[in-house]
Amino acid sequence: MTSNKVELIGFYGDDTTHAQSAWTSTSREMNEDKIERIPALLQMLARNGHHTPFEKSSLHFLVTCDQASHIHLLKHRIGVSINGESARYKELKEDKMYLPEDWGYNEPHDQFWYNLLKKHTEQSNRLYHDCIANLTPLIGRKRAKESARFFKLMNSQITLDVMFNFRSFAHFCKLRNAPDAQLEIREIAESMLNEVMHIPGNPFKETIAAFNLINS
Repeated sequence: MTSNKVELIGFYGDDTTHAQSAWTSTSREMNEDKIERIPALLQMLARNGHHTPFEKSSLHFLVTCDQASHIHLLKHRIGVSINGESARYKELKEDKMYLPEDWGYNEPHDQFWYNLLKKHTEQSNRLYHDCIANLTPLIGRKRAKESARFFKLMNSQITLDVMFNFRSFAHFCKLRNAPDAQLEIREIAESMLNEVMHIPGNPFKETIAAFNLINS
């Protein structure tokens, strides 16, 4: 079993980037007075829906997740770029699977459905590889690979390359790091936000506060 994983692999911009973008219409030059005004400016922009300046930064993640969470991510189309492992172009050799962590870890007799899903996934993975091997001589490896994917389950994991601008990231966090979001995507959103908050120097501290992402 592989847990869903999030890694921040790069970023561009910071609170000052957002503020300077907003000040472009007057003067982008910075001084001590303007630096002190950045928190209040970002609060005003976020509160009043003036979100274009927050598009001038980017957050770049590597995410390993189940297919259901992949679909959640794909629904965020504006200001988000997603590339992922393609079972059409290669055979997925690792057979990464996600098993719900709240399905009875405490008592052995509570693990029936957890163990059943594990066995079912393992069987599906075997069928996936067998299908590719047996169909390749009949229909060619390309078609065998792309059609054998039908044996893969929703808990099959792939690795994704995901990039947000901060405006889109804030929107993602508001929707997915919320109590009513599905557990798996909520944990991914929470991990992403945690990664951003722990960038050395906390460059997006005031932007995170402006969008109230910690308490969203």
